[in-house]
Amino acid sequence: MKIKLLVVGKTDSKPLLQLISDYENRLKHYVKFELESIPDVKNAQKLSESQQKEKEGEAILKKLSSTDILVLLDEKGKTYTSIEFSEFLQKKMNSGIKQLVFAVGGPYGFSDALYQRANGSISLSKMTFSHQMVRLFFIEQIYRAFTILRNEPYHHR
Repeated sequence: MKIKLLVVGKTDSKPLLQLISDYENRLKHYVKFELESIPDVKNAQKLSESQQKEKEGEAILKKLSSTDILVLLDEKGKTYTSIEFSEFLQKKMNSGIKQLVFAVGGPYGFSDALYQRANGSISLSKMTFSHQMVRLFFIEQIYRAFTILRNEPYHHR
C-alpha cells in the first residue's frame, strides 16, 4: 500500500520543512509515502469562501484515481488515539488497497464534492492548528503508527 498526503499550498518555514523531511525519510523504512502539494488557488482574495473551496476541491479530485481511498483531515472527523490510528492503518493495509490518500484542505475546509467523494475523515484534535503544522503532526503520527505496529520503542504505552 502507498500512503499519499495531499496538501493545499506550500510550506515556507525552513525549520518546518526540515522536520517534515526528517519524518518522510523515517517513513521510507515502513511504507511508500508521498507528500504532494497542490498550488494555492490563484486570485483567492477575489473569490468567496465557497468558490475557493470548490477550486481547491477540484484540484484535489484531479489528483485521485477511482481506486484511491480518500480520508479528509477535518475538524469534524473521527478522533483516534495513536494506537487506534495504527490499528486503522493496519486494517487498510490488510484490505489490499493500493493507495490511501489523506487530504489537508485550504483555510476554509473542503468542498461538498470532496465530502461526497471521501471514504472517511479524521480529526487530529479539537484544537485548531495551522495547515502547515498539521502536515508535520500528521506525518509524525503515521510514523508513530508504524513503530507501534512493529513494537518499536518510539511510542511509549
